[in-house]
Amino acid sequence: MENYNKEIVFHALLFLFTMGIGNIIYLIYESRYFKNEEFLEIKNNIQDYTKECNELNQHIEELKNAYIDFKQIDYGQASYNDNSSYNYKRPELKKLRESKNVYNCSLTVCKNAHQQPFKYLCKYFNIKADEETLEKFENVLNDFSAAEQGKNLLKDKRDIILNGIIDKIPFLIKNFSKKKLIRKLGFKDIDFSTLYFPKYTFSYTSGGGNSSMSCDIVFDIHTLDRFINYLSEIVKFKKSVAGQRALMTSSLREKIKKRDNYTCKYCGVSLEKEPHLLLEIDHIIPLSKNGQTTEENLQTLCWKCNKTKGAKIIEEIKE
Repeated sequence: MENYNKEIVFHALLFLFTMGIGNIIYLIYESRYFKNEEFLEIKNNIQDYTKECNELNQHIEELKNAYIDFKQIDYGQASYNDNSSYNYKRPELKKLRESKNVYNCSLTVCKNAHQQPFKYLCKYFNIKADEETLEKFENVLNDFSAAEQGKNLLKDKRDIILNGIIDKIPFLIKNFSKKKLIRKLGFKDIDFSTLYFPKYTFSYTSGGGNSSMSCDIVFDIHTLDRFINYLSEIVKFKKSVAGQRALMTSSLREKIKKRDNYTCKYCGVSLEKEPHLLLEIDHIIPLSKNGQTTEENLQTLCWKCNKTKGAKIIEEIKE
């Protein structure tokens, strides 16, 4: 008799979900759960951990904005109007992209940019091959590398917190409303996309509009590493002793961390004590105060100490 009743209930629920009524019932259940005292107590118990994760998340987003845009030479702006008769119109020409990071060029330039991307990037997007530019790109690479590493560390840290409370969460909520559960607990969404990497495009469209070609240069971590080495080959150093200095590449970042035993030089926290710690590389004397990218002028800081130091430097500059 008991099995018979369970079967009736199962088919009744199946019918309700089929009719859409079950979805409404679940949404009501979900809404009530996130308002009840049991859930609010769980949320309150982890609020310190949630706050720490959100602060790291915000810091990562700030690191993504490290790229200092290099303005393309202003060639002016004009609108395109095709007054030809219908049979001679070339609608493809309307698709010519107008953007500071898009250079509309000849087929030859587009092909050459594909063969020598860094050379043509500097030439057509007004990126000067000098020490100031090199230092800017080194800073960008340093921050982008920390951002990419930080995203994964943040996810791991959040997952550990969630795993600690998952047994207290109802089966339906943790299986059908996991994303909403994370938001309701107070965690900010982690952006895992790499759309923040700057992209430069050489774009060609034929005069008749019947053929087109493009070449994209995306400044991801690997490309930034290579571009920094490219610039270093042609830059004439003025500040450096004997024209030589270290380059802030990914390998140098790792070398400095290893030298400092993966420990923050300010507060002493280490990866050994906190496995999901985000460590960053800092210029002891900032570049803005004529500091150089040398091993002696670099140190390992945790993200909190590095951010605090950065804020103090900004205040000193203002004063």
